[in-house]
Amino acid sequence: MNSKYTLLLEIIVGIMLLAGQFFCMVEGDVHYYDFVLKEKNFTRLCSTKSMLVVNGSFPGPVIRVHKGDTVFVNVHNQGYYGVTIHWHGVKQPRNPWSDGPEYITQCPIQPGTNFTYEVIFSEEEGTVWWHAHSDWTQASIHGAIVVLPSIGSAYLFPKPDGEEVVVLASWYKGNLKELVDESMQDGSDPPHTVHDDTINGGSQEIFVLAPETRHIVGRLIMAKPIFFE
Repeated sequence: MNSKYTLLLEIIVGIMLLAGQFFCMVEGDVHYYDFVLKEKNFTRLCSTKSMLVVNGSFPGPVIRVHKGDTVFVNVHNQGYYGVTIHWHGVKQPRNPWSDGPEYITQCPIQPGTNFTYEVIFSEEEGTVWWHAHSDWTQASIHGAIVVLPSIGSAYLFPKPDGEEVVVLASWYKGNLKELVDESMQDGSDPPHTVHDDTINGGSQEIFVLAPETRHIVGRLIMAKPIFFE
């Protein structure tokens, strides 16, 4: 081989090796979560209904990471219909198959099966969220994602003494998916009546702060399905 091309090849290989070492150095931590989707009874406004929720809670669990981290979320669907999960506000560069829109980047996760998402927090920092991306199942399947600054980086403001995650959602007395399915069959409008608003799953939330508290980060998520019509 011509010595000139040999030298060029060696330079290219050297650059690739250095780049690989650099990315290894800046690579963040890897986290693993299990999301179990299952029906559970909830009582509110003097009536009880069954809802599909994650890990038995409404809203679902909070994911906590640092900028640059990667999260693997294994979603086990123990419900009665297919569901996907979308990572709202996460860019997912070169990773569209884990983005979650139903019938766009993947088929729904069928009942009795599971699917593992790879969520890459490449540039995000602050508060984003995850939610179901299948019909109106988002009403009960959602939660916050807290993305802290990368390790070794400082906040853009005084380091907070604490934080509060606040998830605002809507409460419907009936099964929202069934109501929407019925409206699709008879051609009527989908339900617009919200019977209650929720704060972290309840009708109200009390936040108690220590007297010495000076800086609090409030992480607010608007998870109302009607908001996304």
